[in-house]
Amino acid sequence: MLPSADELPDVLLDLSVPHEDINDLVALRGRLMGDPEARWLLGRSVAGTVRDMGKTDAGPEYPPLPTETGTLGALFYVYVFVAALPHVRAYHQSRGIPDEISRRTLADLGRHMAVHRRARGGPGLLHPGWNSLHFRGELYQLGRLQFQRAVLGQRMGGATAEAGHSARRGDPCLDLHIADFRGPLSPEACDRSITLAREFFARHFPEERYETATCHSWLLDPQLKRYLPADSNIVRFQERFRLVQGYETEPDDSTPVAFVFGDRSRPVAELPRRTSVERAVGDHLRWGGHWYGGHGWFPL
Repeated sequence: MLPSADELPDVLLDLSVPHEDINDLVALRGRLMGDPEARWLLGRSVAGTVRDMGKTDAGPEYPPLPTETGTLGALFYVYVFVAALPHVRAYHQSRGIPDEISRRTLADLGRHMAVHRRARGGPGLLHPGWNSLHFRGELYQLGRLQFQRAVLGQRMGGATAEAGHSARRGDPCLDLHIADFRGPLSPEACDRSITLAREFFARHFPEERYETATCHSWLLDPQLKRYLPADSNIVRFQERFRLVQGYETEPDDSTPVAFVFGDRSRPVAELPRRTSVERAVGDHLRWGGHWYGGHGWFPL
């Protein structure tokens, strides 16, 4: 189910797992495999991950393990994804997906471990369910952006229909995600990613007709335009989308704090002001404002 202790470091490095976590993962492998209950949970979790491989919105729940399980509990879902690796690689191969795209997509596991370390100061994954999208064939890294196979919901599908777009509720769409630690969100990088996505999904998922790109992100909050110049990467990214109203109206201040500063629990008064985005997010909160998720689409 898992690579041997000798083979494991190379597998982890291929997944961009941070070097400082590899020794723990190798050392704890024997403890995991020697514990019948832990081994049973591993098998059950892997089975749930790879079941219905390639289907959208069908992944399992990944409950957090008790804190008393320590480092093994913190790293447990990394082992789950390592054990699921042969299954998703076989699925990618069956779709003719190039090894380069497969490798870069699955290497997002290591990036999320780096995100966890930045936020919590130690090993783990903040949201294992998010990483299951990669290991179930739902999400792909294509240049600067990630593209998740999805379908138009009621609000987004209603908005596309009202605009006269050919796609409607229940039709396939590509949900865009912006990964951290991948450099600037420049218009040129986004253009390249979108071009790659059009070609990639037409070639490898020809039975799914993708005519719409969507995005659900704090980066689409129109308030950012109050603070950022018109030629900034974020504003130019926003302007690709037709914004849709009618989603949640509750503020979500912690998400931009987490993405910009690494730790959603940082006190607002202590947020740095080193960049224009840091100043925008922090100053808006310090002045009593709130941030909201934005939702938008554009035709592919």
